Amino acid sequence: MKLKSRLLSLAALALAGLVSLSAQATPNTPPAAQSKPVLLTGATLHTVSGATIANGRMLLEGGRITAIGTAAAIPDNAMATVIAMPGKHIYPGLIAANTALGLVEVEAVRATIDTAETGAVNPNSRALVAVNADSELIPVARANGVLAALSVPRASPIALIVGTSALLQLDGWTWEEMGLVPEVGLHVTLPSMRLNAALYPNLAPARLEDMQRMVNQRLRVLEDALEAARAYANTRTAEPKTPIDSRWESMRPVFAADKQRPVFVAANELPQIRYAIGLAERMGLKLVIVGGLDAALIAEVLRERQIPVIIAGVHRLPMRRGDDTNAPFRLAARLSEAGVRFCIARSGSEFDAATERSLPFEAATAVAHGLPADEALRAITLYPAQILGVADRLGSLETGKLASFFVTDGDPLDIRTHVERVFIQGRELELSDRQTKLNQKYEQKYLQLNATKK
Repeated sequence: MKLKSRLLSLAALALAGLVSLSAQATPNTPPAAQSKPVLLTGATLHTVSGATIANGRMLLEGGRITAIGTAAAIPDNAMATVIAMPGKHIYPGLIAANTALGLVEVEAVRATIDTAETGAVNPNSRALVAVNADSELIPVARANGVLAALSVPRASPIALIVGTSALLQLDGWTWEEMGLVPEVGLHVTLPSMRLNAALYPNLAPARLEDMQRMVNQRLRVLEDALEAARAYANTRTAEPKTPIDSRWESMRPVFAADKQRPVFVAANELPQIRYAIGLAERMGLKLVIVGGLDAALIAEVLRERQIPVIIAGVHRLPMRRGDDTNAPFRLAARLSEAGVRFCIARSGSEFDAATERSLPFEAATAVAHGLPADEALRAITLYPAQILGVADRLGSLETGKLASFFVTDGDPLDIRTHVERVFIQGRELELSDRQTKLNQKYEQKYLQLNATKK
C-alpha cells in the first residue's frame, strides 16, 4: 500500500509538471527594438491627458512618441514606415494596477503559483524575480489593451508585510526585460477589524475578546517591524558601515527623505483605512490604499491628505448585508465626486490573473453607475500611471512618452469593440494567444463536421 501510494504521488507530481510546462510556454516571440521611424495616420487619437485628435498623425521613434497632432511628419531623409489607419481609434495602453500576472499560471496547480512567501514579515520579497516571462496569461491580457501591470506579491494567511511589487510591461524575453520599474512599493496587509457583537451574534463574548487580542498582537508585530526598519534606516544613514540586515535594508526607501517609496496597504474596512492613515502619520509613510470598499465614508480625509485609492475590483459584492447592492459599482463615482485620487484595478487574486483582460469592463460598469466616461478611461490609464509614479512614461499619448498603445474599431469600454493592433515601445506585437488558437482549432472542427453532413 505504501508503494502504491508513493507511485500515485509521483504520478500526480509528473502530471502537475506536464500541466505546468504546457501552460507556461507561450509561443509569442518578442519583436526586436524599433529600428526606424513609424508614422501612423488617419486614426482618432485619444490622448487621455488632452483633447481627442480626429484624423490624427503620430510619429514613433526609438520606442517613444516624438510628434503627435494633425501635422506630425517624417523627419527629413529618414527611412520610415507609414501606416494608414482610417476609421480606427488609438488609445494609450491600459495599466492593471493590482495583479498577480506573472506569478501564477494555473490556479488549480500549486506548482505554477509563486505569489507568497511564508512568515509574517517579508519586506525583502521581490515580485519581479518570480515573474514567469513565458506566462500564457500575459498575451491574453495584452490582447485586450492591457500593456502594463503591477505584479504584487500576495498575502499568506499570517502575512503583514508581503514584499515589493514590480511594474511590468507585458512584453519581453525575461523578467529583467519586462521590469519597467523593478520595485514600485512596499505592500502591507491588515487583519480584519470588523469585530463586534452584531457581526458575530452567536459567538461567546470571551471568544470575541480573544479574536480582538489576536488582531492587536498582529498589529503590534507590524508596528514593531516598521519601527525597527525606521531605526535601522536612520542608523545606516548616520553610520554607513552599520552591518546590513537584508529585511530592513529593503525598507530603507520607504523612509527616504527624497523619492520616498510608497506603502500600499490593503484595506477595505473603515477601521482598517483609519488605522492605515494613522500608521502612515506616525511612521512618516507615503500611503496608498488598495481595496477601499469603505473609502467613500472617509473621502474628505483622503482628499485633504492626498492619499490615493486603488479600487480593487468594481465587479464584487457589497461588504455588509445592509449596504446598497450597487455600492461597489458606485465607489469610483463617489470618490471622483469627492475629489479623491483613485484608479480602477481588479482584485489581484490568483483567480483574476487569468482574466485581467476584463479591466476595461470594470471601468465600464463604473460608467453605468455615475462615473463620467472620460474619467473611467483615465482611471485605467493616466491615473494608475500617476499613482505608480510612471506618468512621465505611460498613461497618455504625449510627446516623449513610451509608444505603448493599442488600436481599436471603437470604444474599449464597450465589450463589442475589437482590439486590432498592439504596440509596446514602438514594436508591434502578435495578438494570438492560447485562447485564440483554441478558438481557431475548434472552428475548423465544426467546419469539418458540417462539410461531412453535407
